[in-house]
Amino acid sequence: MTPPPTAAPALPAPAAVDPRPTRDPGAGRRTHPATGGALVLVGMLLVALNLRAVVTSLGALLDEVRDGLGLSGVTAGLVTTLPTIAFAGLGALTPWLVRRVAPARVLVVAMFALAVGQVLRVATDSALIFVLTSALALSGIAVANILLPMLVKQHFPHRTGLVTGAYTMALTVGTTVAAASAVPIAHAFGSWRAGLGVWAAMAAVAVLPWVPLALRTRAAARRATPTAVVATPPRVRPARTRLGWAMAVYFGAQSLSGYAIMGWLAQLFRDAGYQPESAGLLLAGVTALGVPIALLMPTLAGRLGSLRPLVLGLTTASALAYLGLALAPHGAALLWVALLAIGQGAFPMILTAIGLRARTAEGTVALSAFAQSTGYVIAALGPLMVGILYEATDGWTAPIGFLLGALAVQTTAGMAIARPRYVEDE
Repeated sequence: MTPPPTAAPALPAPAAVDPRPTRDPGAGRRTHPATGGALVLVGMLLVALNLRAVVTSLGALLDEVRDGLGLSGVTAGLVTTLPTIAFAGLGALTPWLVRRVAPARVLVVAMFALAVGQVLRVATDSALIFVLTSALALSGIAVANILLPMLVKQHFPHRTGLVTGAYTMALTVGTTVAAASAVPIAHAFGSWRAGLGVWAAMAAVAVLPWVPLALRTRAAARRATPTAVVATPPRVRPARTRLGWAMAVYFGAQSLSGYAIMGWLAQLFRDAGYQPESAGLLLAGVTALGVPIALLMPTLAGRLGSLRPLVLGLTTASALAYLGLALAPHGAALLWVALLAIGQGAFPMILTAIGLRARTAEGTVALSAFAQSTGYVIAALGPLMVGILYEATDGWTAPIGFLLGALAVQTTAGMAIARPRYVEDE
């Protein structure tokens, strides 16, 4: 007997899918905070360990690399400026890439490029190939820089501060270990190539968690039914917002000071009378003290209603450190190092703010890309201007004055991002 027309109400069954976004492979991958949970977190921490090792290991062995490859002063300058160029240029392309390829698959390629680039650059005797393969390695870092804040927003929306703190701490640990151990490793193996190449293994390990995640994403896409429609979110354009520009200026100004400190602080302490080994240890102290700060700062930023107290506190610490370095660099060096480490807490704070100032994963990756790519263009001026002023004046008053000026710009931008609001709303 044919069922009467009143049987039609059975059709609302598809509505049961709505409360469970994981049933839709495409939507689940973007919105469900538990997707890949522990594996994603492990993968993020391994990626973060690699984000500066390729840079700081080269800085520690730059003299040996210059002698080994016969690099000119211009080429050596290009190599040391290459990270900020790569981070700015390639980072800007990441949102376009993520709209077309799943983040897990992008990170597989990024970490593979980082590992291969590091292997190839220690296997050549050509200065040109060394520069090109260094750029290949840095391209992987540039993409990962942008993706990590987005992954925090996507997978851990209620643990933004904690997870950001964990990966920025991993980044700081990787930076410190690479800077401290590159020279001993090179000496142990009798070649600078070992001191640079060993970090390729760490990049290769970072690929491993993302392979099953990429395969899972691909399988989910294949299972999607032809009728499943995933709404395309509107594009977020931070360059058209005041918040986006404030974030970019703050990120750029704090990165400018960070790269200037990494490049020139040891020389400042040597000029103040410290032996080279002691000057190097004081520089390492800034990074080492930054490890607990990197862990705590994002959690603190996530709990505060306004970032104003943090912005002003970090500015005060940096200003006191700069004034101390200008007036009494030898007498209270440990105090200035501690204050510099506190001031550099602006880096994990701004990474946290990227997630806090966007409502969606799409907004986060757009804001991350714009703030970091534009910011690294600004950051490239730091070591360059400090070097020019140091050479022109044969002293540290002018370079430190320049850093204080950059700090004033950073603080002004920080006040603009302190109040809670979202880039999508602008």
